[in-house]
Amino acid sequence: MKISLDWLRTLIPTDKPAAEIGQLLTGSGLEVEGLEELESVPGGLRGLVLGTVLTREKHPDADKLSITTVDVGDGTPRQIVCGAPNVAAGQRVVVALEGALLYPTGGEPFKIKKSKIRGAASEGMICAEDEIGLGQSHDGIMVLDTDLPNGTPAADYFGLGSDSVFEIGLTPNRADAASHYGVARELRALLRQPCHLSDISGFHAPATASANISVTLEDAAAAPRYAGLLLENVQVGPSPEWLQRRLRSIGLAPINNVVDVTNFVLHELGQPLHAFDADQITGNQIRVKRAAAGEKFTTLDGLERTLRAEDLVIADAAGTPMALAGVFGGQTSGVSETTTRVFLESAYFLPAVVRKTSQTHQLKTDASFRFERGTDPNMVLVALKRAALLLQEVAGATVAAPIVDEYPAHLGHTAVRLRLARVEKLVGQFIAPERIRQILTDLDILISEELTDEQPTTNNQQPATTWILSVPPHKVDVTREADVIEEILRIYGYNHVALRPHNSATYLAQFPNPDPEIIRQNTARLLSGQGFSEIITNSITNSRYFESDGQPDETLVHLLNFNSAELNVMRPSLLPSGLEVVRHNVNRRQRDLKLYEFGKTYRQLPGGKFEEQNQLVIYLTGNAAPETWQQKSDKSSFHQLAGAVQQVLASLGFAAPTSQPVQHPYLAGGLTLLAQNQPVARLGAVSGTLLKRLDVSQPVWYAELDWDWLMRKYKNTLVARELPKFPEVRRDLSLVVDKTVTFDQLQLIARRTEKKLLQQVNVFDVYEGPNLGEGKKSYSVSFQLQDPAQTLTDQAIDAVMNRLIQQFEQQAGAVIRR
Repeated sequence: MKISLDWLRTLIPTDKPAAEIGQLLTGSGLEVEGLEELESVPGGLRGLVLGTVLTREKHPDADKLSITTVDVGDGTPRQIVCGAPNVAAGQRVVVALEGALLYPTGGEPFKIKKSKIRGAASEGMICAEDEIGLGQSHDGIMVLDTDLPNGTPAADYFGLGSDSVFEIGLTPNRADAASHYGVARELRALLRQPCHLSDISGFHAPATASANISVTLEDAAAAPRYAGLLLENVQVGPSPEWLQRRLRSIGLAPINNVVDVTNFVLHELGQPLHAFDADQITGNQIRVKRAAAGEKFTTLDGLERTLRAEDLVIADAAGTPMALAGVFGGQTSGVSETTTRVFLESAYFLPAVVRKTSQTHQLKTDASFRFERGTDPNMVLVALKRAALLLQEVAGATVAAPIVDEYPAHLGHTAVRLRLARVEKLVGQFIAPERIRQILTDLDILISEELTDEQPTTNNQQPATTWILSVPPHKVDVTREADVIEEILRIYGYNHVALRPHNSATYLAQFPNPDPEIIRQNTARLLSGQGFSEIITNSITNSRYFESDGQPDETLVHLLNFNSAELNVMRPSLLPSGLEVVRHNVNRRQRDLKLYEFGKTYRQLPGGKFEEQNQLVIYLTGNAAPETWQQKSDKSSFHQLAGAVQQVLASLGFAAPTSQPVQHPYLAGGLTLLAQNQPVARLGAVSGTLLKRLDVSQPVWYAELDWDWLMRKYKNTLVARELPKFPEVRRDLSLVVDKTVTFDQLQLIARRTEKKLLQQVNVFDVYEGPNLGEGKKSYSVSFQLQDPAQTLTDQAIDAVMNRLIQQFEQQAGAVIRR
């Protein structure tokens, strides 16, 4: 929302600079998100003053130039070389002083400097109107008729004062501040300075009229108040410059004087108005009613819209809609160039009704913005009279009939109880009752009754005091005691509440440490940094994905009232919904995918109980990297998937998981990773049966991690240790073992045998062949040894390797290949 400071000062006279006003508004909850300086002409005529030509002589070396002396009001006349043919002694002129930046009409800006023109010094410039952006004429310098003293800023003479425009981020609860007058009321309380509405005492309407437009409220609940005024002899045309300038300052384009006045009043007072062409109102009757379902209506933007029975419309006597109440006008009933009779509408509509219509038809207007949040029913007639007076001024209108005001049920003030002791408890600081009274008065909140508890108190406490307040209807968000205290604190100033050495609260929430959401975000960043993309899939899926030989899975959680047979159960696994994403992309020639998802699975347990489990799942399919001219891309592999899983586990503090063959209904081989003897991850190739069932045409690697267990066991303790100072040593062994022996078993034997010096065990080759014998295979394994305290000797290295060989032979039946 844009607020013009110049406009604001017509409602609350203040000489506070714009920056200070912005700080005050931000501190009270009207956050100023931006401050823009506006100028009527580029540069604002800064550096230009009024002067008097004292002398004028012909330039000795140029026939068309004159050498003048000019008094600019500072006691030091300036010598200025001027080329205008009409310059003469005694003239009042506009002088651009040294350093002034000029913005000529249709040209580039240029700066005034001391210079020599044909050998004569020149200390400024006497200006023509096009040279300073005030017009097109370049016939000669401007000659002024004024009694203003020399040195007066030219901007003051031309009335071109600059303006500051605030961009306020208006929160939905601050409907009371959605106008210049609303902001002025806020400043009244902050500055302790009176503000005022524009004078409407000059409004007069005839007591009777031969023909007026009647109003019928057919839905008074949706439209509690509706007022209107008939104007005649309206001359539709361009608005005067002052009105156009006001609208442009807040980003509105002038349209015509009638529409401009309604926009002006809306932004000044916060009360939306609408102008109907009175000659287009059939039967001279306004009906405020609900629309007929399916009824067609063409709005001002030329679009035909289908109305709902919930839409509130402004209709004529025949029931034909002329406007969507509080939202948008109709194409046929609006003001045009031929309009001479205008019916001005000013109303209060129920916020929820306007919001539904605005959302349904996707129409967001300045009027709906205010009606949706709640307007002031007491401003209805004030705005109507203000607009009528302006239309008399700018469009020659005359008031043809008395105001029609349908207001069957008065919307009064809201009664709220305020306990002064509660103010201190919520604010955390004592505020004197007189200061509270002052703040409430400045906010138009009246104290209708004061109650004092007469019961005796202990510890010399003061008697408890309660005030019954009367809150005006424009304070739509103030309905409870806590709301009133918030209003008091806003004006009192959050910065005035002192921080105590030891803050406390009556209730302090228990926050988890560490925060699972932060851990999830860190893990997501880790995977995204490796090129994975996060997906989010539907928790509802198809039960046939989990049928085995046509038999339903008894653990499925079925929906009792599903809309589609394709979405009838809660997913017991994230895999099928993830494969749907893979299929969707592969079918669109996006074959190389690296995906991950955090999600829940659901199962039914014996006894009618249910189980939810959080999981992290990872998918790999297609090529590992795009093919380039340097190298051909390889297919994604199990080891790449395992590497990603192990990086996730390591980031969570589980750096060295053990493994065993996987047991998973949807995987055709793979590994189960264990941490603290608990299976935490299962990974492998998705079975061909499931791929065929979901119509996925290429292999997919899949991993699922038990996120709930990882969160329960996660510890965010970091252990720092010094970098080793002594070199590491590598030794290799080639072990021939039975095919049933896994590398994990060999690694476990090695780590149990040597716990101090052994840093890393790695397999770098696996061989199977007839030379080894039936049922045998060979592992080539490297061992990295390091002592943090000293350099390893050959004797120490040999002793470790001999122990390892001995244990491999005894526990794994290994034969060492020499």
